[in-house]
Amino acid sequence: MGRTSRTKGKVGEREAAKEISRVLGVDARRGVQYAGGTDSPDVVHGLPGVHFEVKRTERLSLWAAIDQATADAGDQTPVVLHRSNRRPWIAIVRLDDLPSLAESIRGAGGVKVGGAIDE
Repeated sequence: MGRTSRTKGKVGEREAAKEISRVLGVDARRGVQYAGGTDSPDVVHGLPGVHFEVKRTERLSLWAAIDQATADAGDQTPVVLHRSNRRPWIAIVRLDDLPSLAESIRGAGGVKVGGAIDE
């Protein structure tokens, strides 16, 4: 991977962390990258039981991204966050994982849901 790709990935992870904080109302920051997996996530955040895999690319290989997120998530719920140029961030989650993701969001307490703070 070239320097430009690594830089774009770092910037994307920082952007994604900022968006997680804004949308979900939890602290989030870029993780320390060294090997992949649950011990070095793309984003460190205050949402228990969720693993975010960040992809900042024009052409997403959807199933490869989902497979990577699933492998790295361990027993957490895998979520792929993707953004291409001039597009908003999107979250991709397997339908079967949606209930556990919703429970993690609900259980975080004080998390924004639908634009309002859920208390």
